Amino acid sequence: MENNKSLSGLNKEDFRKIINGKETDLYFLRNAKGNEVAVTNYGGAICAIMVPDRNGKLANVIQGHDSIDGCINSPEPFLSTLVGRYGNRICHGKFTLNGKEYNLAVNNGPNHLHGGPTGFHARVWDAEQINEKCVVLRYVSAYYEEGFPGELNMTVMYTWTDENELVIDYKGTTNKKTVVNMTSHGFFSLAGIADPTPTCEDVVCEINADFYIPIDENSIPTGEIRSVKGTPFDFTTPHPVGERIDADDEQTRNGAGYDHCFVLNKREPGELSFAAKITEPVSGRTMEVYTTEPGVQFYSDNWADGYKGQHGATFGRRSALCFEAQHFPDSPNRAYFPSVVLKPGDVYTQKTVYKFGVEE
Repeated sequence: MENNKSLSGLNKEDFRKIINGKETDLYFLRNAKGNEVAVTNYGGAICAIMVPDRNGKLANVIQGHDSIDGCINSPEPFLSTLVGRYGNRICHGKFTLNGKEYNLAVNNGPNHLHGGPTGFHARVWDAEQINEKCVVLRYVSAYYEEGFPGELNMTVMYTWTDENELVIDYKGTTNKKTVVNMTSHGFFSLAGIADPTPTCEDVVCEINADFYIPIDENSIPTGEIRSVKGTPFDFTTPHPVGERIDADDEQTRNGAGYDHCFVLNKREPGELSFAAKITEPVSGRTMEVYTTEPGVQFYSDNWADGYKGQHGATFGRRSALCFEAQHFPDSPNRAYFPSVVLKPGDVYTQKTVYKFGVEE
């Protein structure tokens, strides 16, 4: 495929750079419908997902940048990137494993967030394009990188199916006991990115979760697992995101909107099951989320300030929605949360699917 023929208008040349001896690039995935996904091996960032609205008009529905320098210097360092070793927050950046305390970078108030400032989002992954629908990224995280124990070998495969499903498969192994909680931090704007990108408050959302995890004023779980019933967190039936986002509620205040982990309804742990669906009323675009993970962090992009992204698009407050499939925040410090410990000889796996469609 010729570079100048990309549906997103992105060029490989703009994503090529040598960083610490490793080359960055942009990889295009195309399906039988002719729709396109663009991924860079810098942080595994998804730079474009080109899908049609109900009139067949294509737009990029994920926030990103149009050059490698844009990615590196983004005001939102986790903009649609992979996140690791540990997605979400760890209280005070401390946890104990095998009787030893580990200290991580503190990069979000008093907490560790998303693997730290030089986490997987800021690393150059080895990339191999398998075919026009699939690219595989590999990264070896060194012992004590960002303070984590064990050397972690992580492989992430992006596949763009003919059904407009972006499938993300993760596989990881370690040589010493460690903690792993990978996620993909896609900032989805189903109306299409623009200047300005429209608010997501009218987007209709459904989340398959009867319970969620309340947080304190530092966004750390209180330890409770609370029913969504009668709260602004009840998305068991679809309704607009903005309807209760600013409700007079301690939890929406603590998150400045939605920034909470939902406990997904599962018949059995590890099954690939329906997590969430959003519908953008003007374009008719939909996105369904399926995952093997026990939770999904629903984030309503509460802190964006209108910074610049791809092709002059601007990303304002609440212009995106994130569905970060993951284990629960601060799990290393909560024995009763599903374990995030990975032992030598075991394999970390996760599959998460973002499926795009339209409603007439």
